[in-house]
Amino acid sequence: MALGNILILAAASLLWGVLLRNHGRTWFMLIASVVVIFWLQPALPIRGADFFTPLATLVLVVLTWFITADDETRKQRKNIIILLIVASVVLLLNLTRFVPTSFQLITASRPPQLETTLLIFLITGLTLLALSRLTRFSASFLTAGLVLTIGLFLLIKIPALSLWLSSFLRTLSGQSLTNVSINDFRWLGFSYVAFRLIHTIRDKQSGRFPSVDVGEFITYVIFFPAFTAGPIDRLERFIKDLRAPFAGLNLETFYPAGQRLLLGLFKKFVIADALALIALNDTNATQVTSTFWMWVIVYAYAFQIYFDFSGYTDIALGIAQLLGIKLPENFASPYLKPNLTQFWNNWHMTLTQWFRAYFFNPITRWLRSWQKPMSIPMMILLTQVATMLLIGFWHGVTWNFTLWGLWHGLGLFIHNRWNDVTKAKAAAWTTTPTKQAALNVSGILLTFHFVAIGWIFFALSSPAVSWQVILKLFGVN
Repeated sequence: MALGNILILAAASLLWGVLLRNHGRTWFMLIASVVVIFWLQPALPIRGADFFTPLATLVLVVLTWFITADDETRKQRKNIIILLIVASVVLLLNLTRFVPTSFQLITASRPPQLETTLLIFLITGLTLLALSRLTRFSASFLTAGLVLTIGLFLLIKIPALSLWLSSFLRTLSGQSLTNVSINDFRWLGFSYVAFRLIHTIRDKQSGRFPSVDVGEFITYVIFFPAFTAGPIDRLERFIKDLRAPFAGLNLETFYPAGQRLLLGLFKKFVIADALALIALNDTNATQVTSTFWMWVIVYAYAFQIYFDFSGYTDIALGIAQLLGIKLPENFASPYLKPNLTQFWNNWHMTLTQWFRAYFFNPITRWLRSWQKPMSIPMMILLTQVATMLLIGFWHGVTWNFTLWGLWHGLGLFIHNRWNDVTKAKAAAWTTTPTKQAALNVSGILLTFHFVAIGWIFFALSSPAVSWQVILKLFGVN
């Protein structure tokens, strides 16, 4: 989010928290979240995409709620009222196509024809009606929802598929294919939306899905402070805050929220943006020739990405606190951890916890259930490398993110084995505070540099450029 967007959302949340407190708070969060996913969408080269993409997000969220909600909740009349209000908000945004361009402040470009939006509403309604008549097949719906969400995720993360999608959408909108690019189509916030939808579908399959109405579900999935950059909250935790009475803001509650918001703004727009001027990127990687300056730009990138991510998290937590929602922490001094395992327990914590709960633990249990289980080291190697590869693919299915995932997966495995072999000897050696401090500091330095070198794959566009940077770091030109 841009600074202006953040300040407007923070001011609106502050005013609501101070003046209206609990009156209509859930409605404010729902409607604001719906508006914000349209408002934040950047202009796209494909005609109408910046309107249809957030609309597709809403349709997908509603369909997911429908297949995960229990029969009693699904049949409640208030859900129809909520859906009508959400649809009315979208229609009002669509109607701004008839106001002068200078007054179209919510959407990035002129909204599409109203008839197209109404047709999408009709198809969605008919789909919900058809699904309601087939509730006995609900288990199949959950599997289909899971496959659809993962399929869409792959469609926008794999460059070849993204290019095909851009070509298809350009053809559909009657546009030329001459300048088609994988950057034509961007689905703002879909990565985080997909994680929340998968989490709820899997919880439904395991019988842990709480009863929520469609308004609560939409608010959870697209909650505006955390829509673009997380953190990834869990539905049952979010609902507790959403349903809890909110006494409004006073000095005691405003101070930590304001402090968190200001800290996030400083991290993102002062430190991270300043570091971005000298941080590692494709241009700097080819222009810098000395080993010293190569380390400087790699260090700059390592701290830039930290202050960028953690800054946005602080902003999200601060704005959410103004409305009485306490989102989970996402970063806890990760660069001060003495080993890679602790680093990942404190870097993008909600993402790590998500993968641990929905991939690492289930796949480990499955491997252990084999009649002839493989060796423990081989099991650790497979599960840690596979988990980190998936985290890499979450950022994009490219060779560089693959290498970044492999780097961390192998690093976690090596640390696990090293710790297993040396744990007793290390405990016997660290008999004084000085030795303990020396071991801790050396671990911090080693872990930080391992992570910093891994960021090279993350920051650059190709393995060839990444390899050249690594060679320069160690004086090999």
